[in-house]
Amino acid sequence: MTLARWLFGRRERREALIVRLYGLTTLIIGLAVATLGQTVLDRLTVLVFDSYQRVQPRAETAAPVVLVDIDEASIAEIGQWPWPRTALATLVNTLGQLGAAAIAFDMVFPEPDRTSLRQVAAELRRVGVTIDLPPSGDAIDNDAILASAFVGNRVVAGMAISNETDGQLSLPKAGFSYGGTDPREIIERFRGGVGNLKILGDSATGLGFFSFPPSPDGIVREIPLVASTHGHLYPALAIEALRVAQEAGSVILRSTGASGEADTGLPAITALKVGDLEVPTGPKGTFWIYFSGLASMPTVSAAGLLDPARRDALESAISGRIVIIGTSAVGLRDLVATPVAASMPGMRVHAEIIDQILGNTYLSRPDWAKGAETLAALSFGLLLILILPRVGALVCAVGTVSFIGASLALSWIAFSQLRLLIDPILPAVSVGTVFAVTMPVLLLLTNREKRFVRQAFARYLSPTVVERLADDPSALRLGGDLRDITVLFSDIRGFTSMSEKLDPQALTALLNGFLTPMTDVLLRTEATIDKYMGDAIMAFWNAPLDLPDHRRRACLAALEMTRVLRTLSVGGGEPGALKVGIGLNAGPCCVGNLGSAQRFSYSAIGDGVNVASRVEGLTKAYGVAILVTENVRAGAEDLAFLAVDLVRVVGRAEPLPVFALLGDAAHAAEPAFRNLAADHGDMIAAYRAGDFAEAQARLSALQQTAPQSLQLLYEAYAKRLDVLLVQGAPEGWAGVFTARTK
Repeated sequence: MTLARWLFGRRERREALIVRLYGLTTLIIGLAVATLGQTVLDRLTVLVFDSYQRVQPRAETAAPVVLVDIDEASIAEIGQWPWPRTALATLVNTLGQLGAAAIAFDMVFPEPDRTSLRQVAAELRRVGVTIDLPPSGDAIDNDAILASAFVGNRVVAGMAISNETDGQLSLPKAGFSYGGTDPREIIERFRGGVGNLKILGDSATGLGFFSFPPSPDGIVREIPLVASTHGHLYPALAIEALRVAQEAGSVILRSTGASGEADTGLPAITALKVGDLEVPTGPKGTFWIYFSGLASMPTVSAAGLLDPARRDALESAISGRIVIIGTSAVGLRDLVATPVAASMPGMRVHAEIIDQILGNTYLSRPDWAKGAETLAALSFGLLLILILPRVGALVCAVGTVSFIGASLALSWIAFSQLRLLIDPILPAVSVGTVFAVTMPVLLLLTNREKRFVRQAFARYLSPTVVERLADDPSALRLGGDLRDITVLFSDIRGFTSMSEKLDPQALTALLNGFLTPMTDVLLRTEATIDKYMGDAIMAFWNAPLDLPDHRRRACLAALEMTRVLRTLSVGGGEPGALKVGIGLNAGPCCVGNLGSAQRFSYSAIGDGVNVASRVEGLTKAYGVAILVTENVRAGAEDLAFLAVDLVRVVGRAEPLPVFALLGDAAHAAEPAFRNLAADHGDMIAAYRAGDFAEAQARLSALQQTAPQSLQLLYEAYAKRLDVLLVQGAPEGWAGVFTARTK
């Protein structure tokens, strides 16, 4: 046994080391891959953040913003796009007259208006037609007319910035001041862009870019609030609209190294201020858009503003508001994908940004997030690696799911309560990968160990015990546990005299023919066979496996043993020739591998075992097949029991109530048994009360009606009552019978 323990300990240590090395290698490789720039994990991360926005969208602020939509209805009414710039000039002037705080164009005008009379005249002159025009020509120049409308109103002209063109842009309208590191060294640089005609760019009050930098999956989530191209800084359209609406002159950028900001050595933008509004940003001046859907955002059809009969009614919707002019028409292709919608007009995205800033609700990805996520992945992974070799596959699976659930829960709490974007994917995938790689290794090693245990012990331990040892080889130790078990003893009545008449071969055949079916019955009820002692069997329930109903199982097993025995023909005898006595007791016993260092067996010892043996011996005296103690009966009260006696067995001072088990729950419910139990109870009550004459009268009636299986019991009581009627009740009579033999 000492050698076995040493071998198993060495084997377990080696296997644990192998599993942990696999897990640690997997964790290190996974974290290294995850930190090498853009990976598939980043795609999963933003999809998780998208789902958070769909589950808990931002509460709409009801900001003073209105959308003017060049929609399908407007195109049908005014004509195909592009419209004459004179129509757009009318639109701008109308908005100004209705009190718009700022008018922002989610579009760009890079080419002259082809419908302009000046353009038409130029074309005619090229083909030789002589045309006289006014000296200035502005009256027939649609672009000049629109520029004039720009000058007369607070207009933010839109433009697109891109890395796909080197196009020059008009000089920015907004001034920029900054504290700390020069933001041009930090924010993203673009090659150029697509701007407006110079006359339009120069005439606008503000100039902002409406383009969204491309993302790997084409979904707009995060945009720069300021971009750099050709050495100049340009604000996003939403920022420029807020600046113009507040009549602010410049935008202030705060970066690391500024007063009140720590200089971490990594230059980063921390905030942007436009007018009275301060907006936190990402390290490169980016902004996470937290979408609300803008369910109540007012939207006005452009055609309504161009119709004199309808425009005045729109004053309340326009006055004092920032107006964003854009299009939702499918054919104009100004539709983008967002976390909350597969297709959203670009102007609504800009409106979302303004609404979010005015509502002072921001999402942030803190600079410590990556380190915290890596630390969480490392901690969860190492903890899983630590416990993997110590617990089973199910516990590991539950632990893995718990770690993943904790990552998701903490990430969700950070988003919903603190508006922080913390990635749950890195810790979750790290733990999941460690589990996926190490679990097959652990199962392979565990199965090899189980095969070793089965091969080593299957020949002399019961299958249940072998499986338990296979699942937990550490159970191979001397000593045991205190368990509440039900113990069964049984033996063949008259076996000694029977064996004297049989030769060894016949005796062996008799025992094998008896013990085999009895063992089958016991194993079907998950009993543990402790030992065979000649014709006797000792078995118990609730160890090593937990069986909450072990008392009832033992009773049903005993009943089944007697039923099978009635049909059993052993040694050429008649079926039912063999009779057994079965005793059951329940109580705490020491259960475990008991024996010496050279040889041991899984067994039970204790007072509960001794009492079960004494109870089995009493079956001979009372002539019943099955006797149980009160502890057993209390766990199977629906079965058919009859009180037999209060017995003071050898070795115990306290009297022991014993009961005859006659049948299952169906038998207990039969009217005949209920009547028998009532009459029997009256007889026992009279006997214990010392009313022997009454007890004898009731006993006589019972002997006339009781089944054959109780006749020997009633004969024993009849003899006892005959003596008591003559001698009288002893002093201190309590109805207790003292057994003189074991």
